[in-house]
Amino acid sequence: MQFSAKAKFVRYSPYKLRPLADVIRGKNAQDALYWLETYQTRRSVPLKKMLVSAVANAKDRENVPANELMIKDLRVDEGPIVRYYKPGAMGRANIQRKRQCHLSVILERINN
Repeated sequence: MQFSAKAKFVRYSPYKLRPLADVIRGKNAQDALYWLETYQTRRSVPLKKMLVSAVANAKDRENVPANELMIKDLRVDEGPIVRYYKPGAMGRANIQRKRQCHLSVILERINN
């Protein structure tokens, strides 16, 4: 059985979250949670919250503990980009982009 969770409109650039997602993709869910808790950056918080939500879904629906779950699929997709202008050199207007991302995870039970 598969369990999933999503987080939309996360205020971090997908380019900054993808390296973190690459590290935990394919790992045991419990090990991934430990790694995200010890990783010293604020960017790991949305990934950790989403993974905790997916583990809670598995616990609620099928009573599966976190150490029996594996991260089957973890996606960091682009969300909407907020564009605005700031003053630039010689009277120009420089466009600024605040990128957002959509996160999704699918957990699968490890076959014992």
